Amino acid sequence: MASAFVGSAALGAALEQAFKLLYKTVIDVTKQTIAFKPILERLKSTLDVLDPLVKDIQRFNKELDRPENETKDLIEQMKKGEKLVRKYSKLPWWKNCMRCHYANKLCKLEEALLRFFDVNAQALSLRNGMETMKGVKYLCNQMSLVGMNDELNCTVPRPPDFIVGLDVSMKELKLHLQKEELPILLLAGPGGCGKTTLVKMLCQDEEIKGKYMDNIFFVCVTKSTNLKVIVRSLFLHKGYQVPEFQTDEAAIIQLEHFLNEIRGKTPVLLILDDVWYGSESLLEKFMFRIPDYKILVTSRTAFPRVSYSYNLKPLSEEYSMILFRHSAFLEEGSSDIPDEEVVKKVVKLCGGFPLALRVIGRSLCGEPAVTWRNRVKDWSSDHSILDYNSKLLECLKSSLEFSNKKVKSQYEVIMKECFMDLGSFPEDQRIRVAALIDMWADLYKLDEDSTLANLLEISARNLASLVVSRKDASEVGSYLSEDFVLQHDLLRELAIHESSQETIYRRKKLIVEVTANNLPKWWTALKQQPISAHLLSISTDEMFSSSWCNIQAPEVEVLVLNFQTKKYTLPKFVENMDKLKALIVTNYGFFPAELSDFHLLASVPYLKKIRLEKVSIHSLCKTPVKLMSLEKISLFMCNVGQIFRNCTIPISDCLPNLREINIDYCYDLVELPLDLCDIVGLEKLSITNCHMLSALPEGIGKLRNLKVLRLRSCTDLSALPESTRGLHSLSILDISGCLGISKLPKHIGELCNLTELNIDGCMRLRYPLPQSTMDLNKLKLVICDEERAMLWEPIKEFFEHDTQLEIKVAKRDINLNWLTNRF
Repeated sequence: MASAFVGSAALGAALEQAFKLLYKTVIDVTKQTIAFKPILERLKSTLDVLDPLVKDIQRFNKELDRPENETKDLIEQMKKGEKLVRKYSKLPWWKNCMRCHYANKLCKLEEALLRFFDVNAQALSLRNGMETMKGVKYLCNQMSLVGMNDELNCTVPRPPDFIVGLDVSMKELKLHLQKEELPILLLAGPGGCGKTTLVKMLCQDEEIKGKYMDNIFFVCVTKSTNLKVIVRSLFLHKGYQVPEFQTDEAAIIQLEHFLNEIRGKTPVLLILDDVWYGSESLLEKFMFRIPDYKILVTSRTAFPRVSYSYNLKPLSEEYSMILFRHSAFLEEGSSDIPDEEVVKKVVKLCGGFPLALRVIGRSLCGEPAVTWRNRVKDWSSDHSILDYNSKLLECLKSSLEFSNKKVKSQYEVIMKECFMDLGSFPEDQRIRVAALIDMWADLYKLDEDSTLANLLEISARNLASLVVSRKDASEVGSYLSEDFVLQHDLLRELAIHESSQETIYRRKKLIVEVTANNLPKWWTALKQQPISAHLLSISTDEMFSSSWCNIQAPEVEVLVLNFQTKKYTLPKFVENMDKLKALIVTNYGFFPAELSDFHLLASVPYLKKIRLEKVSIHSLCKTPVKLMSLEKISLFMCNVGQIFRNCTIPISDCLPNLREINIDYCYDLVELPLDLCDIVGLEKLSITNCHMLSALPEGIGKLRNLKVLRLRSCTDLSALPESTRGLHSLSILDISGCLGISKLPKHIGELCNLTELNIDGCMRLRYPLPQSTMDLNKLKLVICDEERAMLWEPIKEFFEHDTQLEIKVAKRDINLNWLTNRF
């Protein structure tokens, strides 16, 4: 009972004063009188029991600020009791008859005191206990709403004690943060590259601290964090009472009032750290038209609608070495320092990622040199650096979560598959967009637009970098031959790691890297099992001698062969790949290499696409190969001049179902074979950057199904044949950069389905346009330079109003993107 009452804390200071007075009076009277002494002593004993309770009441009353009216009756009883005891002590002897009356009153006083503490106090205890529970519940709700954990603590965390290589980035980011026209900035980069560290450095800058003072908020945004949680955490950080709001809209209204109130004369900087893919709508809700209010976002994803994005690159080799040495405690003069070359190899494997350098450095700290050498050996062969570091792996893998849904959509699944496919190409090498188009068309049924959309998404998430060599003014027929993708070495490791979770024989993507002639053990095993891969990539170095062992790959649909030797032989096992649909062969050596055993492809029944890069395929003329199912052939930087000379079988017989030909940067191409014009099913002919090509076959007009004719930058080409008039299905004609063409065909108007014409850079084209140009009723877009645009002015008015012909002057796009070869 006593503890329950104390716990209720329902009382006041007046109670203690009244109790003290009563207690003192009882003691005094007990000492002075002998009559009815047992009654007074019993009352004193009762008061002795209640004394500590009254003291606790006084103490809790001060702490909890409870009202005194809850014990008002008890206080009055004690005051009356004190007066009663005093009257009893002064009663004269001749009034003995009254003593019994007073004794009864003293007994009733004792009963009243006990009754209060037995009944009233319990009721108060119950009532106040319920109030306490209500308060506790409110506090618990508040705590759960804001998390009460480090993630929602809006204080800027301290940066690491040792930082290198971010000073320039910090100055550049600070400069952009100070621009008034940029209310929101995005700091983007792959996971583990140092974005959060850079922001922490920025907040430690004296100028930034002096400007924003206490109005810097740092919020780590997780996948599960919602808007209301963030808003509540901002209120709590400033010590404000958290208002009640049930919806996001109500939270936004309260937040805007809050920001306006705290801003005063001090600007506000809100940092949203590690914002995930798909959260762009969340960012927009924090954007208010409030003066001196800035938002700085860090993310692995680029958000297109953010006004400015700063991309953080990995550390340089010099800074990587400094950070790694610090993490591995490689001090000069220590006997534990491994060979310098070994250290450089480990640092290279980390790829300039600060997280990787710290994690790998700490894992090797104190290890003997032999352990270092063994790790490098493992990481350079079948094992990945990610296999040894779960923290680094989890950090990078989180970038592959395209949503927080447990059940992934088909789009998300394909997106991740596309990312993993990038590991099929050698490290530090360009991955041609055109090659990916050929791969993904068969693996995932993606067309050009879908492929580009996926690459833009992957690039936006900083999982790779899409490099567009030059902008194309075309709105219909995009030119992708020179565009490529770069992938960071560590992200390539992640792609390969994710592709290698099953056993060799059960993987859907099998990526094999061969050093010299050291084939993997599973490949050379006597009882080799068939592999189930749909994508097979084999990369060999300059020491490989084309000594192939057999492999059973009945399910392979896409075969990627990467090599560096001067001569290369197609693997014999290719002829048994019954489901092969796309073959991509790339030479990463400096000069074109001789490709042999091309005849093996004749036995592949469903081969639809062949892409060859930097190879010489003269053997095709010696032993012509009939590829009955081939629909598309792409030749990039190949020696092809001899292919079309002295062939014993017409090309139309070898490739009867060909639909698309792409020939780019093939410098020895002088002419096209006449019988090429007999492939009547051809729909796209693209010959670009072939400077020795001087003329097209006169019979080109026979290609009645041709829809796209692209002759970009064929500088020696002097004219289009008059038979071009027969291309009635042609919708896109691109002769941009053809410096030798001085006039358009006289009967160009017979191209009745032409919708797009690109004559940009045709510097010699100065003659008036042919009269028949006015018959191009379906022409929608003409791309040209300013001088050529003037040629269209006299006849543009003759086009029907509903045609809406657009004359677009191409902007000069001078850049050095084609030199880029790093992520």
